[in-house]
Amino acid sequence: MAKSKSPAKRMRQNVNRRARNRWRKDRIKQAVKSFEAAVHEGDKEAAGEKLRAVYRALDKVAAKGTIHKNAAARRKARLAGRINKMP
Repeated sequence: MAKSKSPAKRMRQNVNRRARNRWRKDRIKQAVKSFEAAVHEGDKEAAGEKLRAVYRALDKVAAKGTIHKNAAARRKARLAGRINKMP
């Protein structure tokens, strides 16, 4: 437990930031799951719309610093590869 005010505040901030980061990462996971479902169904048009939503989510999370911008770019490239392989 914190012994003074400043470490106590730091602990409170860490709890809030962790919750916010977990919420942001969960939004990415949800978007990717819906994209994967569209790819699995074979609907290229719907998958394209879902991919744009994933791009938006990844860019927002990377801008806030929750994930690194290169990690977001890598994930976007891999997802684009999935849609390009669709017939």
